[in-house]
Amino acid sequence: MSIEVANESGMDVSEEELVSVARFVIAQMDVHSAAELSMVLVDLDTMADLHMRWMDLPGPTDVMSFPMDELEPGGRPDAGEPGPSMLGDIVLCPEFAAQQATKAGHALDHELALLTVHGVLHLLGYDHAEPEEEKEMFALQASLLEGWYESQREAQRRAEMAERDARLLGKTGFTAPGDPLDPA
Repeated sequence: MSIEVANESGMDVSEEELVSVARFVIAQMDVHSAAELSMVLVDLDTMADLHMRWMDLPGPTDVMSFPMDELEPGGRPDAGEPGPSMLGDIVLCPEFAAQQATKAGHALDHELALLTVHGVLHLLGYDHAEPEEEKEMFALQASLLEGWYESQREAQRRAEMAERDARLLGKTGFTAPGDPLDPA
């Protein structure tokens, strides 16, 4: 899976975390493992311009998604099985997200993770224009975000255990049979 991130926002943002959450959502949604995604982080003026140009709405917003046309259902009856393709583009505005995070009382990293999940779901065809759609999309969004956080906690636990094991093994002088340091 290829995920490209271009940070043009002027803000320091953890691109690794954005890639991690996007990769998690794409995998959980059973999207082809070779799918491609582009993420662009922009400033308030750029986002306001995009918001007006594509949604005909004034002012900036937090996230916009631009799915690729070839992912639309249908296609030719003689076409082969679909393979990897470009999902589309997610545009995030960290400065706008920071304002939302402050109002919501949580960290910017959390807000950007939430918006990344939201953006990927839009690329996959989810919407929230109708109450039932909103209920479905936001429940899935919350579940995916919590699943990603749990995967992060589990990875942290494993890393801590591996580090502890390495320290313990190093202190005892234990070597595994066949290890070049094995005295036997």
